[in-house]
Amino acid sequence: MFGCIVAGRLVQTNLQQVDVNKWVFELPDANNINHITVFLLGTIPFDAGYGATVHILWPNKDWKLLGCLTNEKPSSIFRVKHMGNNGNANNAQPADQQPMISATLGISIEPLHVIQSQLASLPPSGDANQSTALIKPGVSNLSEAGFIASRILEHLYNYVTSFATNNLPMGAIPLSSVADNGYLPMKAFQT
Repeated sequence: MFGCIVAGRLVQTNLQQVDVNKWVFELPDANNINHITVFLLGTIPFDAGYGATVHILWPNKDWKLLGCLTNEKPSSIFRVKHMGNNGNANNAQPADQQPMISATLGISIEPLHVIQSQLASLPPSGDANQSTALIKPGVSNLSEAGFIASRILEHLYNYVTSFATNNLPMGAIPLSSVADNGYLPMKAFQT
């Protein structure tokens, strides 16, 4: 039902069920984990009114809520950083000299109203994955889609304008140089 990817590693589908509605992934070499992607495999959707919370457990720490998955948001990327034994990410030891540890990624299927209340307890952050606005049963989240679309357009604009030259009128972009460099097929601009 679930899969996860630790950035830079292969997909993990070795999910272990530990209770009726709870599953875990073991994450070896947890010292080197910065981002985790968790997703539904697409084979089994959640029942109506249900979703899943995603948690991480570092050695000698408590479970930490990362965010959630729903049928409307079947995948999410979480930025995680092990805080080490001294409670901060700036360990005195270099990463290659720290003892190898494993972390546990936990997934719990819950009713959406329970997930909503758990997400409300998260501290405010700039991470869209932890937003309490993620769960709106039956309603598409247009503000989130608009935000994502504006970011995509901003990056596209910055990318395309990087090809502008001084010998063209202001605002002109030589599309032939973009296409000639193999970045965009010219037929995409033909009508």
